[in-house]
Amino acid sequence: MTVPAPVPPLPRDAATPSVRPTAAPAGTTGPAAPDRPARVPWRAVGAFVVLACGLAWLVAAPLWAGDGLSSPLFTVLAAVTMWTPAVAVLVATLLLRVPARDRLRALGVWPLRPARRTLGLTAVGLVVPIAVVAATTLVAGALGLVDLDLVGFSGFAAQLEATLPAGTALPPVALLVVAQLLAIPLGALVNSLLALGEEIGWRGWLLPALLPLGTWPALLVSGAVWGLWHAPLILLGYNFGRTDVVGVLLMVGGCVAWGVVLGWLRLRSGSLWPAVVAHGSLNAVGGLVALLVAAGEAPDMAVVGPLGLVGWGVLAVVAVVLAATGQLRRRGTLGTPAPSVADASAG
Repeated sequence: MTVPAPVPPLPRDAATPSVRPTAAPAGTTGPAAPDRPARVPWRAVGAFVVLACGLAWLVAAPLWAGDGLSSPLFTVLAAVTMWTPAVAVLVATLLLRVPARDRLRALGVWPLRPARRTLGLTAVGLVVPIAVVAATTLVAGALGLVDLDLVGFSGFAAQLEATLPAGTALPPVALLVVAQLLAIPLGALVNSLLALGEEIGWRGWLLPALLPLGTWPALLVSGAVWGLWHAPLILLGYNFGRTDVVGVLLMVGGCVAWGVVLGWLRLRSGSLWPAVVAHGSLNAVGGLVALLVAAGEAPDMAVVGPLGLVGWGVLAVVAVVLAATGQLRRRGTLGTPAPSVADASAG
């Protein structure tokens, strides 16, 4: 599965900040972060989480009542599920009025400025998941956790042969692999159309709403919620082939790890779109290991997949680099990010 003037009375959970935003520093175009940000709008956060997760279970119900992941409805229902966080955002913004105004700006949807930074970080969002998943696959191979065939691509050839009539000649497998790799950027953009439904919820609304907790707590909590939201499909065996709490915990860990990177793109750019494209890129490149495994190998995605244990390690290195280079400092030092949902709700 993305402001000042007199305003109507605030909802009870959209508290006014203790200190109003100060003027923007020289050379920036947006408000600086307040010294003491608004409190988390917990009532709206609770409603958002319950609704997003509840709708995910509701949409997945036909799969649970039927053939699970083998159901012919799976692809359609999985796509619909990715838009349940967007529905929760509509309820939070229109009914609970968090934020009460400037909603597109608070969600990072509009305006797309400064354009150079937004476009630059969108390009970064396209490339980083590809690089991280490639590194994860190669590290897993180097550690002996999966047997790779980077020359003959025998595992991919075996998959193709299984789908063709007996005796059908295969085209050069290496060329097919190259074609698959070159198609990843296009696949990322196509996947972004569905990823938007998730990202407007996780990084557009929830992450900014939690920022009064601090940058790291907001990143970790929003990532954990993102992971738990996947439970209806994970418990059917999706992603990891595990139909118990272990699968859900693996998904939570993977989403927390990736949530740091996607959250950084959101906070650094002040825009939702770099995170949307990064999410689409992750979905497009997630099956890379299947292209590169040796014949007869059955990779354990809980270990070598992009959301698995090796991926956590690679993403931990990325997070350390981001932290060490000051990319995850307190709001207001990350360029000119959009105000938090709570800030945009306050007068």
